[in-house]
Amino acid sequence: MLFWLASKAQAQSSYLPVQASDVAESYDTLFNFLTVVSIIAFVVLMGGMIYFIFKYRRRSDNDKTAYISHNHALEFLWSFIPLVVFLGVFYWGWKVYEKTRINVPGAIEVNVLGEKWTWTMEYNTGKKTLNELTIPIGKPVRLIMRSKDVLHSFFVPSFRVKQDVVPGYISKLNFTATKVGRYRIFCAEYCGTGHSGMMGWVNVVEEYEYEDWVNELAAKSPVASGEEIYKARCAVCHTTDGNKMVGPSFKGVFGRETVLEDGSTVRADENYLRESILNPNAKVVKGYVKGQMPLFQGTLEEEQVTH
Repeated sequence: MLFWLASKAQAQSSYLPVQASDVAESYDTLFNFLTVVSIIAFVVLMGGMIYFIFKYRRRSDNDKTAYISHNHALEFLWSFIPLVVFLGVFYWGWKVYEKTRINVPGAIEVNVLGEKWTWTMEYNTGKKTLNELTIPIGKPVRLIMRSKDVLHSFFVPSFRVKQDVVPGYISKLNFTATKVGRYRIFCAEYCGTGHSGMMGWVNVVEEYEYEDWVNELAAKSPVASGEEIYKARCAVCHTTDGNKMVGPSFKGVFGRETVLEDGSTVRADENYLRESILNPNAKVVKGYVKGQMPLFQGTLEEEQVTH
């Protein structure tokens, strides 16, 4: 019954922004379910309280309160039933949230830089835009986000996606746009005097339009820039063919579980690689000597690290 009511509310609701991503409907269904459950719980609780106020009110000065013992079955039920509902909602919410965290093979990657008070988007062709994210409809997109200064939060209400962008940390967000159109981007975390103006647009276009747009007047790609930095800074100690030198090879390192000198393991994701570039002594790979690699903290720009 509750699920039916939630679905009816979903079908008839116009108080929420348009659903324009693959996770939007799931979020709205969960939100409406919680709304319906909350209303029913409020009516039952408040209605019951008002009923008991009148039914068991003191009618004269001689009335005495009856001795009431415990009802263990009732006490168990009013604790157990909400517990089951809460655990169900937690699992449901986690499965919806997980959709925005799973990396889809072949997803279009866009680097997003937040700074007071703009969003800068960089595509794999080297093209950059300011406060404008252009993506194709029906194609999975992966945003790789970082902050240049303070805490920001990337929020697209029509997509029902929001992700904090933290200084010194790389955040990721995955989604697929399902409707062609133009949708607002907001910063949902207070970041200073210009916070309210830190807005932008997501332009969802047809795939052929996106391909024409992203390759138009494209600059040097981040991959090409990264290769130049590798040859200038890293090639002396690290190979890309699997052979070991002073440091471990870069071949196949991304996404792999890496064993460290203390026996622990770490997944070689963006944040681990970023830390290993800037502070290589923080997590030394097993079989290699600590202190061999120079520190690049302060010598590389954030953009160079990202590339």
